[in-house]
Amino acid sequence: MKKIHLQHLYWRSGFGLSNKEFQEIKSFSKSKLILQLFKQASHYNPLELDLSEFLIFLDQPTKSIKKELGEKQYRELKRKSQRKVRDLNQAWIERLCEHNNTFREKMTLFWANVFVCRDNNIFFIQQYNNTLRKHALGNFREFVKAIAKEPSMSKYLNNRQNKKKSPNENFARELMELFTLGVGNYTEKDIKESARAFTGWSFNKKGKFYLRKKHHDYGKKTFFGKTGNFDGDEIIDIILNQKQCAKYICEKIYTYFINPRIDKKRLEEITTIFYKDYDIEKVMKHIFLSKWFYDDKNIGVKIKSPIELIVGINTIVPVTFQKKKQLNYLQKMMGQVLLYPNNVSGWKGGRFWIDSNTLMFRMKLPSLILNNAIINLEEKGEFEDDFNMYYKQVKKRTRYLKISKNWNFFLSEYSNLTYTELKEQLIISKIDEDTNQFLNNLNIKSKKNYCIQLMSIPEYQLC
Repeated sequence: MKKIHLQHLYWRSGFGLSNKEFQEIKSFSKSKLILQLFKQASHYNPLELDLSEFLIFLDQPTKSIKKELGEKQYRELKRKSQRKVRDLNQAWIERLCEHNNTFREKMTLFWANVFVCRDNNIFFIQQYNNTLRKHALGNFREFVKAIAKEPSMSKYLNNRQNKKKSPNENFARELMELFTLGVGNYTEKDIKESARAFTGWSFNKKGKFYLRKKHHDYGKKTFFGKTGNFDGDEIIDIILNQKQCAKYICEKIYTYFINPRIDKKRLEEITTIFYKDYDIEKVMKHIFLSKWFYDDKNIGVKIKSPIELIVGINTIVPVTFQKKKQLNYLQKMMGQVLLYPNNVSGWKGGRFWIDSNTLMFRMKLPSLILNNAIINLEEKGEFEDDFNMYYKQVKKRTRYLKISKNWNFFLSEYSNLTYTELKEQLIISKIDEDTNQFLNNLNIKSKKNYCIQLMSIPEYQLC
C-alpha cells in the first residue's frame, strides 16, 4: 500500500499514523493490515474509574444515606460523584490516545454521536459508554436493544416516565427519527403504537433493566402494518426489518469514515451488505478492503473533529495535561465536549466544526499545546469573552496551559526525516499553492518548530 493510503486508513480507523507505526506496517499487504486492525479491535476493554467511594448510592436507599451521612455531607458526596463525569471524559481521551486498540475506540466515538445521550450519574454514564464500546463492532440489532435498556438513555429520553395510562413518546420518536430510520420514514401512529410497547421499561439503582409489569401495555399494537402484542424488543426487530434502517446507519458510516459527500452507488453497496445481518464488523471490513475507499476523492477531505484534532496532535507529540480541567476548556472552545452533547441530535460535524472563531482557535491550538502552551492575553482578540470566562473560573490567573510535552519521542521518531518527508507525514490533504509558498519561505530553525508550523496551517484541519 502507498503511504498516503496507509495514512488515510489510520486517520479513518484512528487518529493518524506515527512514523514508527508506518515503518512497522509499510510492507504489509492490504489484507494482512486489515486483518491485524480487526484482530486488535476484537478485544473489549471497558473504561472504568475507581468509584468505590460512591458505592453507598447503589447499596442503600437515599433516606438511609442521608440519615447516615447527614444532609450536607450527602449533597457534597452527590456533587462529587457528578463531577466524576468530567474525569470519565478525560479518561476517555487518554484511552483514545493509546495505540493498542484505537479502532474500537474510534468506533465507540462514532456511535456516541449516533446513540446520543447525556447523564450526570457517573455509574450510569460509565455503563452507557462501555455499552457503546462493547457493541461497537458487533451486531447492530443487539446493539439497539442494549442501548434501549440503558438507564442513561431511559433518563435522557424520559422512557422511565412511559406508563400504560400516560405514554411518553420521547424515546419512541427519537429511536426512529435519530437512531434508526431518519425523519419522514414513519408515521405519528407508528410513534404512538411503539411508545406503548416500551411502557413499563425501567431500571434499579445499580443500573439493571427490569420491567414494571403493572405499567406495561400488553394490548395489541399496530406498527408498520404489523399487529401483535409487541414489546420493545419486537418493535426494534420490526424497525430493523426496514431496509431504510440499514441505509440510514450506512449514511452515517459513509460520511464519518469515507467522505462527507456520499456516492450513492457505494452507499447502496454497503447498505446491501449491512442489511443482510446487521454485522458492523463485516461492513467496516468491506469498506477498508475495497479499492474505492482509497480513491483520491476520499483522502484529506474530512474536517477533523475537535477530539480528532487533539488526539491527532498527541499521535505526533505525546502530551500530558497536568491540569485536566484545562483539557475540558479546550473541548468547550472548539464545540465538542465528550459525554456532553449539545442535544439529542448530537454534533453536526463536518463544516459545522468551523466558523470564524473556531477556525482561528483550532489553527492556534498546536502552539497553545506545544509551544510552551502560552495563551497571550494581549492577542486573544475575538476570544476575549470566552477567555475571560475561562480565567474567571480558574483560581490562579495564569497564561499557561500546564502541559508536559514529550519532544524526545518526536525527535526519536522524526529526526531522520527530511523537512519534506515531515510535511508528507503530517499533511495528507492537497496543500494550497499559497500555503506551500508560505512554508517554503519559512526560516526553519528546527523540526520541532516546523512541526508546529505544519500543524497550524489550514490543511492540517483535514484528514
